[in-house]
Amino acid sequence: MIIRIFQVTTQPGKEREFSAFFHDVAIPLMQTTDGIVSVLPGAARSDTPREFSFVMIWRDLAALKAFAGEDYRNPHIDPAEAELVAARSIKHYDLVGELPAG
Repeated sequence: MIIRIFQVTTQPGKEREFSAFFHDVAIPLMQTTDGIVSVLPGAARSDTPREFSFVMIWRDLAALKAFAGEDYRNPHIDPAEAELVAARSIKHYDLVGELPAG
């Protein structure tokens, strides 16, 4: 399994607008995406009000590529959120061990 950590920093003053997109569009989309075993969305905190993230566990590389394409190593932004985002990053890791039962 593959851990994918996606982080976004919003444009200054766009926090509320991005938060609505994050909660209303991005989280439901990721929770229903085929190939994702687990998704942990991280919303902004008071000390980092412009930062949001997803930690996703993907079944395998084939599932990740089916979602993100061959260029899965680069972060992609939905066109609806592009003007809201100042920076984004993505990292991938191999999962070590098993996911906790839950």
